[in-house]
Amino acid sequence: MIETIVLDIGETITRDDRYWVSWADWLDIPRHTLSALVGAVVARGQDNAEALRLARPGIEVAAEYNAREAAGRGEFLDESDLYEDVRPALSALRMLGVRVVVAGNQTSRAAQLLRDLELPTDLIATSGEWGVAKPRPEFFRRVLDVAQAAPSATLYVGDHPANDVFPAKAAGLRAAHIRRGPWGHLWAGDPEVRTAADWRIDNLIQLTDIIER
Repeated sequence: MIETIVLDIGETITRDDRYWVSWADWLDIPRHTLSALVGAVVARGQDNAEALRLARPGIEVAAEYNAREAAGRGEFLDESDLYEDVRPALSALRMLGVRVVVAGNQTSRAAQLLRDLELPTDLIATSGEWGVAKPRPEFFRRVLDVAQAAPSATLYVGDHPANDVFPAKAAGLRAAHIRRGPWGHLWAGDPEVRTAADWRIDNLIQLTDIIER
């Protein structure tokens, strides 16, 4: 029985559209160019920050992030950044008695922006707050700490095989791969991903079916 569901953030509950558009505008490059570079690093299995380094060789991503914040052009999230199924799915899961946690590779600022949206969750946490990021095992140890359930009763949901599915399974958790966003679509049919994931879903509403079985 699944007692706790932990959800990744980018391309699981939030669209990354605004994120990449804002970076393209900040770096003064065509949006389509950066989008294509993101596709290239996805296909290579690289971290998405590599797209920024391809667009601007030698870039110090952290320094540019701080410069954007200082210029008033930093991170922003509102209701329009959420996938349409997020609120109904999370509400339904809590009504079923499931503990709902959101935890992913995001900044401390993103964590506060998500909390300001007052999502129907029990907890929101990010790698920026924890000081450790996926796919490191320490991240998933923190996930288990906040899950308040045994690994076999904890389900981690994400779109990225290398950051979500594989390390979650290595930590003893159950895993659901969502076919959403570039990583989710590209790797949906991969044999290793299909084998590793306990479930493969196309939307978050399907999580309620998993709980009710």
